[in-house]
Amino acid sequence: MYRHLLLTASFASLIAATPVLAHYGMIIPNDPMISQQDGRSVDLTMSFSHPFEMDGMMLDTPVSFAVTYEGTTTDLLGELQSETIMDDQGYTLSYQLERPGTYIFTMEPQPYWEPAEDAFIIHYTKTYVTAYGDDEGWDTELGLKTEIVPLSKPFGLWEHNVFQGIVKMDSEPVPYAEVEVEFFNDGAGATVPDELMITQTVKADAAGVFTYAPPSDGWWGFAALNTADYTLTEEGSGKEKAVELGAVIWVHFEEWTGQ
Repeated sequence: MYRHLLLTASFASLIAATPVLAHYGMIIPNDPMISQQDGRSVDLTMSFSHPFEMDGMMLDTPVSFAVTYEGTTTDLLGELQSETIMDDQGYTLSYQLERPGTYIFTMEPQPYWEPAEDAFIIHYTKTYVTAYGDDEGWDTELGLKTEIVPLSKPFGLWEHNVFQGIVKMDSEPVPYAEVEVEFFNDGAGATVPDELMITQTVKADAAGVFTYAPPSDGWWGFAALNTADYTLTEEGSGKEKAVELGAVIWVHFEEWTGQ
């Protein structure tokens, strides 16, 4: 039900001519809620992209890719399959879900140099998949360098439900953190009347908690952006450059089927 996002098509050419350059690490499962009828695996697609514009960027081999289940983290980096995603380098993985419960998939990419921002970008990205009707563990905190810890269950949400999370850095809440929100425009054909509406922006409160209610069903990415307390050397200039750390979580909202 993408009707809320299907705005005047006359602006589509304008958007294509002046793309908004919000970057997102992406882990997108084929289904965030796997039932017995769906089979016993989930298919995942990993990319580094502009999700609304459906514009992919190079995703080098990640530093790490893993799944956490019932407190145990398993390295899956060696199982990734190289794939072209949105016309650029990405990865796929088919993962067997052996038992009921919540599986949390996480990715730490190589630092990405962004000349337009004169900074490196590292997005610690995660998504949650529940298997066979068991949602235990949906609020698990992983202790990543930076992450969004969900306060709303990150699956089984209706469109227009609010999603809440706590932005953390080094396991501590980040007061008034800025969170960018963007729709994964895969097959939706969504357009906007102004490019400023492609990436929504909200701020967390003094406790690091933010709230957002998407206008439509589909996949929505939340990226809390903060500056690292270290720098990296840019090879071209040999100068030390700032590092943008993104805590990214992807959440799926279901189409409301009630009256």
